Amino acid sequence: MKKRAATEELTDDELLRMSKGGDEEGFLALYRRHQGAIFRFALHMSGQREIAEEVTQEVFMTLLAEPRKYIAERGGFEAYLIGVARNKVRRQFRQSREMATPIRTHPEVHAGLLETLAREQENKALQAAILSLPPNYREVVVLCDLENMEYAEAAQKLGCALGTVRSRLHRARAILGAKLRKSERCTA
Repeated sequence: MKKRAATEELTDDELLRMSKGGDEEGFLALYRRHQGAIFRFALHMSGQREIAEEVTQEVFMTLLAEPRKYIAERGGFEAYLIGVARNKVRRQFRQSREMATPIRTHPEVHAGLLETLAREQENKALQAAILSLPPNYREVVVLCDLENMEYAEAAQKLGCALGTVRSRLHRARAILGAKLRKSERCTA
């Protein structure tokens, strides 16, 4: 337990050095620290829990197999991991060529049935609209709107300019708005 507490206070670079040297605790500390963010990103990008779990596992297996691919001068460690996850999600899409079904939401126990059903239908429509966005637009929506990430941090994680993030997000929101308005007209 002492070793775990000690590893939690180390930086990502220190833990990565330990992991490269074969220290299992160093690798586990990196996994514990970053797996949640990687899983959420993959889940929002794919819409499928199974894919998100697989991508998260593949990201850390890649880290184990090729730890020297991370170069600190190019950006932060979590940005590197999200970049790996991004590539793995895209590979999944290329392989399957089919988009995911929306994530099911659990209705609140105390809400009225009609209100709950309406909210669930809106959530499904929004999730479907997000999943139908092209990957470049979906990425910025996931990071900036769903993960509440600052634009500059999203730009770093995606390896693009701040202006690119802003323009993609603006375009993505316009597309989402149009899709949701169209969806409302179809159900009305």
